[in-house]
Amino acid sequence: TNCLTTAWRLFKSLSEEQQRYERQLIFEHPAFAKLCQQLLRDSRRMTRGDLVFSLHATVNLGVPQNTLLVQTLLRVCQEKLNQLDNRCVSVLATTLAGMNKDKNVSALQAGLQLLVEQRISSIRDIFILQNLMKCMGKDVPVFLKKKLEMAVLKEIDHLTFPNALRVFFALVAMNYCSYPILNVCSKKIQEHVHDAPLRQLILILEACHTLQYRNIKLFSALADYVNSTACLWDKRQIVLFLSACETLGFQPSELMEIFAEKVTEDPEFLNLKNLLIVLRAYSRLNYVPRVQKHLFFETLHSCLNKCLPQISDTELLKAVYSLCILGHLPHQALDELLRKDSRNELILSEDLYKEQKEMMLRCVKTCMELDSPSFTKPAFVLTENLSSLVSLNLRKAQEALIELLGDETMFMQNVQLPYKYHIDFEIRMDSDRKKVLPITATDDHPDSSVQRLALLFVPLSTFCMGTMHPQGKLAMKKRHLNKLGYHVILIQNKKFQDMTKKDAVEFLKGRIYSEDAFSLSEVTVQDNN
Repeated sequence: TNCLTTAWRLFKSLSEEQQRYERQLIFEHPAFAKLCQQLLRDSRRMTRGDLVFSLHATVNLGVPQNTLLVQTLLRVCQEKLNQLDNRCVSVLATTLAGMNKDKNVSALQAGLQLLVEQRISSIRDIFILQNLMKCMGKDVPVFLKKKLEMAVLKEIDHLTFPNALRVFFALVAMNYCSYPILNVCSKKIQEHVHDAPLRQLILILEACHTLQYRNIKLFSALADYVNSTACLWDKRQIVLFLSACETLGFQPSELMEIFAEKVTEDPEFLNLKNLLIVLRAYSRLNYVPRVQKHLFFETLHSCLNKCLPQISDTELLKAVYSLCILGHLPHQALDELLRKDSRNELILSEDLYKEQKEMMLRCVKTCMELDSPSFTKPAFVLTENLSSLVSLNLRKAQEALIELLGDETMFMQNVQLPYKYHIDFEIRMDSDRKKVLPITATDDHPDSSVQRLALLFVPLSTFCMGTMHPQGKLAMKKRHLNKLGYHVILIQNKKFQDMTKKDAVEFLKGRIYSEDAFSLSEVTVQDNN
């Protein structure tokens, strides 16, 4: 056992290429064959620790799973399973997690699960607990996940920073979102954020996305730390951090500002892969730098132009789409995109992502028209009432508007506009924004003194996490509705649904008649929280 475990400790520190070479030398060495034979003979007489560690070392050194040695060790582990202490159980769980399913592995895993269930209340070592969580994985029954959760919570006061990280990732492996554990781990991570490498911080963000765990304080602490130490990190690492933030819908505005400066100062690191990530992050999170924004976009345009000879059709569409969402038209890339579209090379009939690509291309063409400097606000916008019925989640808004404005003739609902834009409710007011006008009175007589309001009831997911800052697609829609002559009022639908009827009416009254609401409605993609 000592020989095998020592060999494994030395072996695991080697590179993958060195491991292949050393494994061949080990397997070809005559002493190794004798060692395996002796291990096979002595397996039933070994102590529980020697047995488990021998299996662990044998498997990890690369001895094939279907050999007599490995299968014998698995069977003996089954026989002695109840004799194993908690540490041995943890090591065995780790070993089995890395093995392919076969008859003996499956039987041992089933027995191990029963044993853990029986012993869980007696396990006090948080390292062993997190390892069991990680190794037993997502297929563990929910009741056992809850037992493991309770066992960890009993020992949570003794949580160290390294264990906080391990527990965090163990929950991901188990696909179990335990808010009590995650909240404590998050606090510990915030306290020791300076001890973690950037790669670890990225993994934490990815883990939060996997578990659908939203913790603004944690995300802000990580972003603030990366921002304050940005000069220490490789720019490509920061790109990956921003990508993880984008996946969460979290906007680290200060970091994005500093990173934009780094891009303009030294764009050479922006290969095609990094460029696409940066474009996606800034467009989805709707962030435009406060300083040198024109230089930033010129730099991105230039980098994109350099990539045009080797860029794929899909990547070209994604890049142009991202820039268009931000209100910037990359003319050279656009010309190339439209050429491909005219030759029907962009979207093939059998394309799995055909609908998504068609939506992106339609969006690009809309931006080309509405975001063009030559576009002027139309005197009249053709609207269409799709239906007098509103969806269930807008029924409350409809009732509140009727109570506030008097009757249904004072607003339109389910309004379809050109460019496939849709408005939940449209209201028209006089130029002083004091009086709501009947829809029929202004329908056929476009008047520049009439103010058009577009009420959009949108889900929380359309805003950057923890803010009322609209994400890219919503910001683009808002910008385009402004171009079409609408003042846009964004209302977070869930928050509205939670209001009492009286509060809902007062809320809408404040948003419709308040001058602040109009100034806020003019916020475009250029503004950042």
